[in-house]
Amino acid sequence: MDSLLSIVQMPTGVPVATVAINAAANAGILAARILALSDPALAERVAAQREAQAEKARAADRRLQA
Repeated sequence: MDSLLSIVQMPTGVPVATVAINAAANAGILAARILALSDPALAERVAAQREAQAEKARAADRRLQA
């Protein structure tokens, strides 16, 4: 059960090819990253999304540290 949950319950933004119940965002992110390999405009959008997700995580960390 732990192995299953470690795969399907990854935080949003972690590209995995599995889908949790009501949590398909990670599979969508992985699909976008694959498609971005041949689409420069999509690659830019994927990079911007990754940076926004990273900043969100950094902001959460700052709140926890305060």
